[in-house]
Amino acid sequence: MLVFEAKLEGTKQQYDRLDEAIRTARFVRNSCIRYWMENQGVGRYELSAYCAVLAKEFPWAGQLNSMARQASAERAWRAISRFYDNCKKAKPGKKGFPRFKKHQTHGSVEYKTTGWKLSQDRRTIDFTDGFAAGSFKLWGTRNLHFYQLKQIKRVRVVRRADGYYCQFCIECERREQRELTGKTVGIDVGLTHFYTDSNGHTVDNPRHLRKSEKTLKRLARKLSRTQLGSKNRIKARNRLSRKHLKVSRQRKDFAIKQALCAVQSNDLVAYEDLQVRNMVKNKKLSKSISDAAWSAFRWWLEYFGKVFGVATVAVSPHYTSQRCSNCGAIVKKSLSQRTHRCPDCGHVQDRDWNAAINILELALRTVGHTGTNASGDIDLCIGGETPQCKSSRRKRKLQEQSLESPSF
Repeated sequence: MLVFEAKLEGTKQQYDRLDEAIRTARFVRNSCIRYWMENQGVGRYELSAYCAVLAKEFPWAGQLNSMARQASAERAWRAISRFYDNCKKAKPGKKGFPRFKKHQTHGSVEYKTTGWKLSQDRRTIDFTDGFAAGSFKLWGTRNLHFYQLKQIKRVRVVRRADGYYCQFCIECERREQRELTGKTVGIDVGLTHFYTDSNGHTVDNPRHLRKSEKTLKRLARKLSRTQLGSKNRIKARNRLSRKHLKVSRQRKDFAIKQALCAVQSNDLVAYEDLQVRNMVKNKKLSKSISDAAWSAFRWWLEYFGKVFGVATVAVSPHYTSQRCSNCGAIVKKSLSQRTHRCPDCGHVQDRDWNAAINILELALRTVGHTGTNASGDIDLCIGGETPQCKSSRRKRKLQEQSLESPSF
């Protein structure tokens, strides 16, 4: 499934109608959550049927396209099913009980195959539901002429701080061809450097949030001085939201570029299976860890690994920084100690470089926790086959593997 995004250009009246559609979709989702709370044994199909009841009870809710109402009910059911799954898995901490959505700067409404219509030149889109938002011009770099209309399964209207966007969910599998490099790499992410690989190459940590923190504080102070409910407060909140949006886009763009570079330059990429959710509980490092976006970087590594046919292996992070990459001895060190010095063999190396070598060695020697495009049978990837994806939490026996002549 591919998602293409384009910005919508229209009038203020048209944007107001889109706001009404987004508000109605949020109302349908919240009503489905309330219906599930008050009635025991309600399932997915009952929530879908409840949408028709809402349309008859509230005439303004019936103006929203019927498939859009069903999509809102599906969103409610996803939140409910996620709560059920967390309870069955006995997830520690909060289980994620479904909550009601409130009015925010961002919001969205999702259409399926009806309620919208593309022009012949694929440059404008017309929303034809009861709100009659009209035609919008599409501003984007993606060309929709390469895909048939029946391949577009969903159309999502997203409201952000800087405008309204239209997302097209296209049923198409992305596969890219690349030349084999015969290289393997291990990656150790950090805060001093964004990551250090097994070849000693380091990528500087951009620290997007830290660099913009002064501007964010100034905009937040201006927002706090405005009067509640005034137009100046709306403008100040929009300026602050735009700055936060820019920081998030910078972070996402950096993660995509670094992940793409790592995947295209190697035939196997190894990284640590970090539990970032637990790591951000550290009050002194939580902001820096969140700013580094390790989880987003891993997600894009696994995505590009699947696209380009590159094995991505997540190994256990235990003792990767403590173990000596030269002799294998365990050398205890604190987080502030940035140089690895082995008392047994006298090996001296940068801490992160030593950890990256251990990560690569674990990936080559053992199966580890699998990523999106890597499974326990790494030899299948070497032979050119693509194994089926398996759970990254499933325990497996250690197997000796070799990557002397990669040919995948």
